[in-house]
Amino acid sequence: MNNHHPFPFKRKNYILMLIGIAIIVAGFTIIGLDPVQHGFGFMGLTLGPIVVLAGFIFEFYAIFHKAE
Repeated sequence: MNNHHPFPFKRKNYILMLIGIAIIVAGFTIIGLDPVQHGFGFMGLTLGPIVVLAGFIFEFYAIFHKAE
C-alpha cells in the first residue's frame, strides 16, 4: 500500500501556520513600534516578546495538529 501524499500537511495545517507567522510578525512589529528609545519600554521588552513567543507556540500547534 502506497499512501504517499504530495504534501506533508493538510490544508488546515498550512492555514494555521500562516496565522502563526502573522502572529510572529505582529510581535516583531510591536517591538519596533515601542516609543521608548532603543525599544526599552513595555512594548519592546514585555508585550512584543510575549506575542512572538505565543506565535511560536501556535506554530508548534499548527505543525502537530492532526487534520482530519
